[in-house]
Amino acid sequence: MSLVRRTGPGTRLKGKRVAIIVANEFEDVELLYPFVRLSEEGAEIIIIPVKAGLHPRPAFPEKPVTGRYGTPIPLQVFREGERYVVRELKDVSPDELDALVIPGGFSPDALRTIPEVVEFVKKVYEKGKVVAAICHGPQLLISAGLVRGKKVTSYKAVRDDLINAGAQFVDEPVVVDGNLVTARVPDDLPEFCRAIIELLEKKS
Repeated sequence: MSLVRRTGPGTRLKGKRVAIIVANEFEDVELLYPFVRLSEEGAEIIIIPVKAGLHPRPAFPEKPVTGRYGTPIPLQVFREGERYVVRELKDVSPDELDALVIPGGFSPDALRTIPEVVEFVKKVYEKGKVVAAICHGPQLLISAGLVRGKKVTSYKAVRDDLINAGAQFVDEPVVVDGNLVTARVPDDLPEFCRAIIELLEKKS
């Protein structure tokens, strides 16, 4: 991966590589906010679009993976190669990552049905990398078998699923348990990103 090197005060995550994985109908701000905030701190960002789930209208075969509010991947307002690159799942190894971010929306419900995605998330976690999920994102953590016995949070609609999967649900803006980071809703994005940054710094 070759990104333009920017100068500035944000160097806390210099040398760190963070992937963000999404399918159609992801929650736009839950991708955009971590992308901007983590890249601001010097992280190299890989966006992994997975062509799964229903497209927001209008839909057509060549349409890129798109968020609920129309954000396409690649991002049109940020030049690819400046702050991020787009890669297919098959071209990303868990070994090269320091963290994986899972935005919410309807995307996680589609991602959790794809065995290759579930296995990828599981491998990233097992290698001790940071796995961070917000809103409906923990649905994918459930399918990867990562929440049993863990203290987690999520959007309220996922609460019962987490409890049934053996997790300890906590209604807090952000929860860190080992290398898992979870958050509830877009309003919690500042706390969510702060927790990711702090955890990555500890792993330096």
